[in-house]
Amino acid sequence: MDDLLVDLFVEARGGAPEEIILDVDATDDPLHGNQEGRFFHGYYRSYCYLPLYIFCGEHALCARLRRADQDGAAGVTDELARIIQRLRLNWPGTRIIVRGDSGFCREDLMAWCEAHEVDYVLGLAKNSRLKDAIAAEMAEAKARYEATEHAARVFRDFRYQTRKSWSCERRVVGKAEYLAKGENPRFIVTSLSSGDWDARALYEDLYCGRGDMENRIKEQQLALFADRTSTHEMRSNQLRLYFSTFAYVLIQTLRRLGLEGTSMAKAQCGTIRLKLFKIGAHIRVSVRRIQIAFSGGYPYAELFWLILQRLQRIPLRC
Repeated sequence: MDDLLVDLFVEARGGAPEEIILDVDATDDPLHGNQEGRFFHGYYRSYCYLPLYIFCGEHALCARLRRADQDGAAGVTDELARIIQRLRLNWPGTRIIVRGDSGFCREDLMAWCEAHEVDYVLGLAKNSRLKDAIAAEMAEAKARYEATEHAARVFRDFRYQTRKSWSCERRVVGKAEYLAKGENPRFIVTSLSSGDWDARALYEDLYCGRGDMENRIKEQQLALFADRTSTHEMRSNQLRLYFSTFAYVLIQTLRRLGLEGTSMAKAQCGTIRLKLFKIGAHIRVSVRRIQIAFSGGYPYAELFWLILQRLQRIPLRC
C-alpha cells in the first residue's frame, strides 16, 4: 500500500516533472482509550498517536502511524528514502526538494539529502546566536515599523553551523520582522543556492508555501476520519489510517479528473462529500435490476451529471 501511493502519484503526473516539492509534517491523533502505543505528548497536551504525513502538492505519498513518545521527525529519513528511490525509478532527472518546519531540522535528514542529491528547505529553531546574527537587520526593521506603523521585514543570508549537532556549515536565511507586538525573528536552513533563490523569495515564496499541507491533513482528519484509530493494536489502527488516506486519494482523483473547470474544482473533501456523495435516493431491487431514484429536488443535479459524464469518458485500463 505504501508503494501504491507513490505509483498513483506518478501515474497522475503523467510525464516527468522538472521539479517536485515533498512536504513533511506531523500531527496529533488524540486517543480516548488504552490503545497500544498510547503516550502523553507534552506539546499537544493529550494522549495521542503522532502520525507522519508526506505530500507533494495535493497528492498523498505517506501516512505513517507512530507512537507519541519520540521525536516528531522520527522515521522521516527512512520514509523519504523509500519514496524518493521509487520516484527516481520513474523520473531519474527530476529535481526533488524536501520542505518542513523546524521539527524536521535534524542532522541525519540534512546529511542524507546532501549525500543523495536531494535539496531541502527546513525551519530552524531560533537561539541567541541566530538572533545576534540578524541584530542589525532587526534594528532596521524596527526603524521601518516606527516610521510607517506597518509590519516590516528585513532578510539576511549567511552561513551558520551549530556547535555540536551539525556536521558542516550550511546556508541560513534569517527573517528580521517587527510587528505591533514586537520582534518576530524566524530562520530557515537550506541546501539551495542564493543563485537559485534569493533570501526573500526563499522564505516567502518557497518555505511559506508549506502551510498548504496543513489543509491536506485537516481534510483527512476532519472529513475522512483519519483520527478514528480506536482499535487496540497499532497495526489495525495503521490500516484505518490507510483507509482514510486512500479515500483522500480517490477524492483527489475526482477533483483532478471530474471537477476541473467546475465550481467545485478546489472544494475540500468535506464539501465534496456533503454536496456530491450524500444524496438522498430511493433504491428498488427486483429480480432483473437494481434501480436508484435520486431526489428531483437535488440542487446540484446539473453539476452531478456533468461530472458523471466526464468520468464515463475516461477509458478503463485492465
